Amino acid sequence: MSSSETVRAQTAPAAPWLSIVGIGEDGADGLSPTARRLIEQAEVVFGGRRHLDLAAPLLRGEAQVWPSPFTVEPVVAARGRRVCVLASGDPFLHGVGSTLARHVPAAEMTVVPAPSSFSLAAGRLGWALPETGCLSLHGKPIDLLRPHLHPNARLLALTSDAAGPAQVARLLVDSGFGASRLHVLEALGGPRERVRSAGAEEFALTDVDALNVLGIEVIAVPGARVLPRAPGLADDLFEHDGQITKREIRALTLSALAPRRGELLWDIGGGSGSVSVEWMLADPSLAAIAIEHKPERAARIARNAATFGVPDLRVVEGKAPEALAGLPTPDAVFVGGGATVPGVLEAAMAALRPGGRLVVNAVTLETEAVVLARHADLGGSLLQIAVSRAAPLAGMTAWRPAIPIVQWTWTKPCQKTP
Repeated sequence: MSSSETVRAQTAPAAPWLSIVGIGEDGADGLSPTARRLIEQAEVVFGGRRHLDLAAPLLRGEAQVWPSPFTVEPVVAARGRRVCVLASGDPFLHGVGSTLARHVPAAEMTVVPAPSSFSLAAGRLGWALPETGCLSLHGKPIDLLRPHLHPNARLLALTSDAAGPAQVARLLVDSGFGASRLHVLEALGGPRERVRSAGAEEFALTDVDALNVLGIEVIAVPGARVLPRAPGLADDLFEHDGQITKREIRALTLSALAPRRGELLWDIGGGSGSVSVEWMLADPSLAAIAIEHKPERAARIARNAATFGVPDLRVVEGKAPEALAGLPTPDAVFVGGGATVPGVLEAAMAALRPGGRLVVNAVTLETEAVVLARHADLGGSLLQIAVSRAAPLAGMTAWRPAIPIVQWTWTKPCQKTP
């Protein structure tokens, strides 16, 4: 074999051995000739019990129901055989395709999607998908819906089961969106398909199919809990005991932390969790860990996370620096309290990834002294923030200054390549 032939042999992609076929509620009748052939020729076909039943007329090979707890390891272990995986609709829209792609190169897969439940629902309701918010609540807290609740928004949500639509209706009512219109779209694309509508306040639909998509036309009543898109949310939206980074300071703090897609924040001295909450609201890919040593405040952070629709915010109850041990590497660290505690800044700076950002807000003179000393040694930037608010005074109005804040922002140097 020549050298060029050797290179071609080494770089040529492996032949596809895995097919991923999307199947709808219309079963085999709704599949394309290509999808039918992939199922018929497979030595092993994986899927949920419902998927395997829908494809039963085409099965020639061994049918395997997904194991419980769910794992794709049996599929990966069958590499080299002709394997087909059945999925609902589009396998790469909240489906098993995304999971398999983390284990199997794209060159080894043949994917034949079917219309997604979102596409089917949009078609039934006449909604333009680019103008509709689409999210999955399947197996997830319905609190994830909260950031999407804006007047006149249209949302499509995959639910977990038959109880999902009623649970969403209660959340809407409790949050000031009881006037919203709900559309329950059941078993779309099959013989059991049904579409029913009701207002959130009077929602009383029964016998809901477990396989459903919920369409929501969001209508807010006065006082509805609408979460603005910009940082610096109103303080009274948060549950707090006074230990909260005030909205103006918080907006500047988020700007200094500079969240970027997929990053993790450590919020040391979490207080009410307001900075962590707003960090996570900036993008669904962001994660945060709030470290708080007072049990009542730690519990309050968790409640705030739920009511702001970021229930995945992790709360670590304990004192820094000890509580920082073993936590995943942060991309950004905010120290809102505890900067004067020996070892806290050292531990935070050591854990921070190269290129990550550290932001410290100093309220007291003691913390300010620590921050000024660090700035003198390490550089970074300093900002003094002074905010005054209008308040009544002797029957008139005067400016009442808040305690000024000194904010130190530092970026950890990247290691130089030799």
